[in-house]
Amino acid sequence: MKYSSLSCDELVRTCAESRNPEAWAEFVCRFEKPIRIAVWRVAQRYGKNDSALIRDLVQDTFIKVCDDNCRLLRHFKPSHQDAFFCMLSVTAANVARDHFRASHSGKRGSGQENIGLDEASIFIVATSLGSDHMERQILLQELDKILCSICSEERDREIFWLHYRQGLAASHIAKITHYGLTAKGVESILHRLRTQLRGKLAERPVTLSGRTRAEGVQDENTLSQGEGQP
Repeated sequence: MKYSSLSCDELVRTCAESRNPEAWAEFVCRFEKPIRIAVWRVAQRYGKNDSALIRDLVQDTFIKVCDDNCRLLRHFKPSHQDAFFCMLSVTAANVARDHFRASHSGKRGSGQENIGLDEASIFIVATSLGSDHMERQILLQELDKILCSICSEERDREIFWLHYRQGLAASHIAKITHYGLTAKGVESILHRLRTQLRGKLAERPVTLSGRTRAEGVQDENTLSQGEGQP
């Protein structure tokens, strides 16, 4: 079998069900880059740019994926086209963040960081991560509350969630006739809301803690897929 021809979900199912070395070689080849990018972005937030450490954290992420007889793969249920990439990026970011929190445990303010909109976006769409249901709901409520305060039209709020929660591209949203927008018009609204949300979140940051609790939310990654990649 030519594993490179498999879709993402087919490859995940194959690796979840077998230890075929060729399938796993394709898995590593295909998913190493998004894992590395997620790890690198977390490292940047902690002021670290050690390539050897980043490689180690990438390997730790693959180990995490294989833990408990590949539990993450076996329990994964795709909810949209990029769901597995979202889940894998979240997993990699969590591995990296846990490492840096542990290494900074003796420092003032350790175990906490501020979450901005960049970190929130992947959490919104990664609906396959059922174990983080409470944290996800808290974050969604926080973002929606801010959106309600900055959107002059309900249409704009709907467009934001269609894009970031339902995964619709700007070109697809533009086909919803009652919005009366072109793809460029949709992109303009999304850009404006991103900018305003970043500003609002900077004014009243959501605090993350090392433990799951009702007052904190967890996640990592970016709204701007091409920003700052290594």
